[in-house]
Amino acid sequence: MICEPFIILPTIDSTNNYAKGLVKEGLAKDGMLIFAEEQTQGRGQKNHVWESQKGENIIMTLIINANGLKMDAQFELSCATALGCRDFFNIYAGDETCIKWPNDLYWRDRKAGGILIENVIKGNTWEKAIIGIGININQVDFGNMNKKPVSLKQITGKPFDAKALAMELCLFLNQRFTELRAGCFDAQLKAYNQDLFKLNQLVAFKKGEEIFNAIVEGVNAKGQLLIKRESSETINHGEIEWIL
Repeated sequence: MICEPFIILPTIDSTNNYAKGLVKEGLAKDGMLIFAEEQTQGRGQKNHVWESQKGENIIMTLIINANGLKMDAQFELSCATALGCRDFFNIYAGDETCIKWPNDLYWRDRKAGGILIENVIKGNTWEKAIIGIGININQVDFGNMNKKPVSLKQITGKPFDAKALAMELCLFLNQRFTELRAGCFDAQLKAYNQDLFKLNQLVAFKKGEEIFNAIVEGVNAKGQLLIKRESSETINHGEIEWIL
């Protein structure tokens, strides 16, 4: 069962960094969760800064053993994690919750959370996954952030206990990880695509200096985004940016 032990830190630079330190020192346990009241150097993909007010949100990292997971199919864990986050958020925010490729949780056209998975690999062995998750819960002032963030409190008008919700989130993640280990990735990929942000819609993207419009067709089993301009294209993580 994930979320055991549940470690609460008042302030930390990064829960992922803390988790990596535990792994390096041989102190990490499968299913261990690190929850921070405040994170001073939170980051997402491409080292984008993740800003969060103290005590207002879910800031956490899970450490799981990667035994049984396929080294050449690391997107499968990312897919299961995204679905678990979507399942959880959907309970409170409703069915307008979706997954924005490659690693964000959205409500309508606003960012509600993000995922950053860092893997511990030794030789040809995928030993552990360090799964960082940030979800906006009670924060209502996001300053001048350009991602149009949104929190559960803004959506529902109600305050929540972020630590209690983090434990509830673990239940949804545990369910999706159990499904994945049972060989249910095909069904999970289908669910991921059903809840994909901007599916079958025309979206503006940026690739290098080029800005172009394309229809979002889905995500394949390798975790590549499928888009269509004059013809269908396969996009790897990091190759394009969304223009929203």
